[in-house]
Amino acid sequence: MKLAGLVVLAAACLLWSKITLAEPVVVRYTEGLTHGFLTLQTLDGKTIADGEMTQVARGDRVTSHLTYRFRDGSLYDDTVNFSQQGTFRVLTDHLIQKGPSFPQQTDTFVDASTGEVTVRYKDKDGAERVTTEKLDLKPDLANGLMLTIIKDIQPSVPQTSVSMVVATPKPRVVTLQISPQAEDPISVGKLEKNATHYVVKVKIGGIAGIVAPIIGKQPADTHVWIVDGGAPGFIQLEGPLFDGGPVWRTQLATPAVFKNAVGKQHTE
Repeated sequence: MKLAGLVVLAAACLLWSKITLAEPVVVRYTEGLTHGFLTLQTLDGKTIADGEMTQVARGDRVTSHLTYRFRDGSLYDDTVNFSQQGTFRVLTDHLIQKGPSFPQQTDTFVDASTGEVTVRYKDKDGAERVTTEKLDLKPDLANGLMLTIIKDIQPSVPQTSVSMVVATPKPRVVTLQISPQAEDPISVGKLEKNATHYVVKVKIGGIAGIVAPIIGKQPADTHVWIVDGGAPGFIQLEGPLFDGGPVWRTQLATPAVFKNAVGKQHTE
């Protein structure tokens, strides 16, 4: 590489180091007991997985568990433990991705207190592998917390940056840049509201981040809609569930009551 190219590359890396500084997101709304259901669809409306999310708070410590069970037998299972004393802080995150929907099947455990990340995966020959690395994890780590964090971001803030560990299967830290867009109208029957549309961009640091858009490796943006009205609530998400994955849509699901069983109870 010519000297001029090296200078440009060094300058780009220096600029990157300056713009990725981030801080933990301040807690505006304390997280508590939650139990909800989700549906995962392709953008043309085909349901591919059914989801469930539970959350339990004990003092300032919260455990959130999200699962997607795919129609093809695949599993996405994410359990995050975090604190919410002033700011959101990830303590541990355990993510399992396995089955035919995931080209790279991984079992990743992040210990934010030590910076240790352990990834269990299968190589191209199907052999079990385990890699453990110690990373420089910042207090703004957002693994398992993206939706929680977005709900607490002030819509007037033009951009919020947080970090996230991804395993490909080699673990590395990337930056999520979260920016509010214009409000979009939503409706539930005759009820009409506005939802803030957020765009989440993944920024890859170093030389890889500079090269990624050129060679078509830049991750797709994630789009999230949050309704406020005094109590922020999740409406919809469109984005990849894993690195390099297709864009899927996540929405709230309404459980169905088995009416025959209820009718039988009432007649007995």
